[in-house]
Amino acid sequence: MSLLAIENLNLSINGTPILDNIALKIEAGEIVALTGESGSGKSLTSLAIMGLLPQGANTTGQVKFGNRDLLQTSEAELCTMRGNEVGMVFQEPMTALNPVQTIGVQVSETIRIHEKTTRHEAYRRAAQTLERVGLPNDRFPLTRYPHELSGGQRQRVVIAMAIALRPKLLIADEPTTALDVTTQATILELLKGLVDEFGMGLMMITHDLAVVANMADQIVVMQNGRVVEAGETQRIFQNMQHPYTKALLAASTHQVNLPALQKTQPLLSVEGVVRDYPTARTGLFGRRGQHRAVSDVSFQLNRGERVGLVGESGCGKSTLTRAILGLEDVQSGRITLDGEPVFAGKSPNHKVRRKMQVVFQDPYGSFNPRHKVERLITEPFHLLDRPPVGQARETAVAKALTDVGLATDDAQKYIHEFSGGQRQRLAIARALIIEPELIIFDEAVSALDVSVRAQVLDLLADLCRTRDLAYLFISHDLSVVRTITDRVMVMKDGKIVEQGMTENVYTSPKHPYTRALLAAAPTLPSRTSNEAKHADRSP
Repeated sequence: MSLLAIENLNLSINGTPILDNIALKIEAGEIVALTGESGSGKSLTSLAIMGLLPQGANTTGQVKFGNRDLLQTSEAELCTMRGNEVGMVFQEPMTALNPVQTIGVQVSETIRIHEKTTRHEAYRRAAQTLERVGLPNDRFPLTRYPHELSGGQRQRVVIAMAIALRPKLLIADEPTTALDVTTQATILELLKGLVDEFGMGLMMITHDLAVVANMADQIVVMQNGRVVEAGETQRIFQNMQHPYTKALLAASTHQVNLPALQKTQPLLSVEGVVRDYPTARTGLFGRRGQHRAVSDVSFQLNRGERVGLVGESGCGKSTLTRAILGLEDVQSGRITLDGEPVFAGKSPNHKVRRKMQVVFQDPYGSFNPRHKVERLITEPFHLLDRPPVGQARETAVAKALTDVGLATDDAQKYIHEFSGGQRQRLAIARALIIEPELIIFDEAVSALDVSVRAQVLDLLADLCRTRDLAYLFISHDLSVVRTITDRVMVMKDGKIVEQGMTENVYTSPKHPYTRALLAAAPTLPSRTSNEAKHADRSP
């Protein structure tokens, strides 16, 4: 008998079909990857297992966990099961954790809910569980709050909550999407180790085929609420049958055709920049310490050049970005654009500021949902001395939208009417509308599906052909940086430890940290057997 067996699962919400005849199995000690794009039904399949479907949901079929059909199980029994026999790790740990309670309270809560034990014993076991996931009590006391931890550390706390009672089945929903490569590698290794140690089954939900290839025993590919292909991981990668699976792999290995780099005059100059932050006092009358987030950073970005910036969370990338944008002053050093300082005294230089724009990671979060697109993408006009009005304004909006592959009629829509990829196109349109000389892309594609990501990257390449566009591309996805930049800089502990032409750095890294980053990045199999056969037949 399988640990989990889903048979003929159908789901509709308020009459709208969502899942169609889903079937899959998970054995004890097995890792099954559920993959596909957003909207394919991956997360709703997991919520059906947990009994957490939204109101208006109607299901048919069977979800058998051992001898029980979870679709026929009462809410009281499901409450007993959740956390005890089935655990779940959500994508965004900060939303899964209570910000006003310590990590000790939150991990021990799972134990106290399901077992009659003392608070002291629950805390002791919580400490053991946190140590098991790499958060020992001597370095990460139970009294810490979620905001005092990094993204990877918060994800470990969520995993600790999910495994505190050693469940038979663990569901991990995109647990590493927003993490840098070294943290991602650590979390994935942790999950595999827990499967081996506890003998539990693991359902890994992800759109990253490289992650799938490196850890899953079985793959289930979903599209539009259906399972289109399933089987043993190695067999699927060697001989994909369904066009959608092949399209996912093609998008994952997508190569961007950037126009040739033209050597031109300098645009952005960063010289010896230092940025310090005060730390908490050690006592009531103690002095504040200093944390150096950016330490003596220097580089130059030329007109038309595409430069990548990579490094782990906390290395100083975002701090450096805010300084370049004129959002934070620096203690020492100099940042200039076109020879003009970013700061005029202690205030941002608005003459320089209007020459730069930024595209953020979450396009939906960077737009006001109450306003229409026309107003949203014209927000940068406030930087201009004489913003266009009337017909000139309409023309600028239409050009910005068509430049990013959207229709002029989209100007009258609201942001919720667009897909994730379209929202990111709108974010790029907003950045382009005042014709900036430099755009900073801050993790602009990290949350996108592989096919949507490929479209956005192609859009950037097209824009580079039609505009004299220079950009700084910040990302933890090393494969994306390799395809979309001419030159790359590697940052660690506030310093640029290596920089050079992208392909040179990737093929012959000089610094140990760069080599560690590249080694931690998950990789896809080099080619499928079908590709190999095709290559063998080639003259």
